[in-house]
Amino acid sequence: MKQNILRGRDIISMADFSKEDILYILRVADQVKKSNPNRLLSGCLMGSCFFEPSTRTRLSFEAAMKRLGGDVIGFADSSTTSAKKGETLYDSIKIIGQYVDIIVMRHPVDGSARRAAEATDTPIINAGDGSNQHPTQTLLDLYTIKESQKSIDGIHIALVGDLKYGRTAHSLAQALSHFNVRLYFIAPPSLQIPPHIANHVKAKQVKFSFHEKLDDVLPKLDILYMTRIQEERFSDSMEYNRVKDVFRLTLDQLGAVRPSMRILHPLPRVREIDPSIDATPHAYYFQQAQNGLLVRQAVLSLVLGKIE
Repeated sequence: MKQNILRGRDIISMADFSKEDILYILRVADQVKKSNPNRLLSGCLMGSCFFEPSTRTRLSFEAAMKRLGGDVIGFADSSTTSAKKGETLYDSIKIIGQYVDIIVMRHPVDGSARRAAEATDTPIINAGDGSNQHPTQTLLDLYTIKESQKSIDGIHIALVGDLKYGRTAHSLAQALSHFNVRLYFIAPPSLQIPPHIANHVKAKQVKFSFHEKLDDVLPKLDILYMTRIQEERFSDSMEYNRVKDVFRLTLDQLGAVRPSMRILHPLPRVREIDPSIDATPHAYYFQQAQNGLLVRQAVLSLVLGKIE
């Protein structure tokens, strides 16, 4: 096992990580899975700072910390904090960083995680900043892809839905550009992947294409990565209503897919995956969410310097 590359490090964007970094973190996650080190973070305190709603990310981080013997303080509603009084994010994090050993933060503004990291020497883990990045979601996505397909290299993967505002799609596309993959970006033209992400993938010489119809590529896929249309990112409700049901995966559509194809979703889902698909072997999104606990245990342990 290589030397801990995450000790004391902020986890802000997947653009900050090499392929070797990613594979190292995934190996440590396997190590945590096998060893179940339940008192590893005893005496450590995590600040859980969620300025925006979350279920899986917040609870899996808090569960990861507690299952490893650490403690958690924080908030899940910014209206109960001094932000309601007008306190700046910089000042809030400057103070919270004096109380805890590590901060996990979600915030609705793009770039807020980087700004928070400037305010404190306490490590910041970005749990989602607006429509920008969600690095630990990407790490658990990659872990799940590797688990379900035995390798990340060589796969065909489609990212589907709200690719403009979907931070999970942005992070995942950047991370996958380190691997030998074929990408399909499937979205309405108004919600297609941002040019800076497409240009990043292109610069890495990864093959990709743009599509508006899911059925055009389904038979080619190893991984189908569905995402919801994010109503909260739209300023125009009429625009949202035009695109909210553009992709709805049904059981009938799975007749043409490869037997080994797996469906992932960062969740929550709304209408984009019919619940009847849950009982098929293609559905892998609940296992994916479960892997979030394991991967976040690994990330917390690494950043806090408790594992190599």
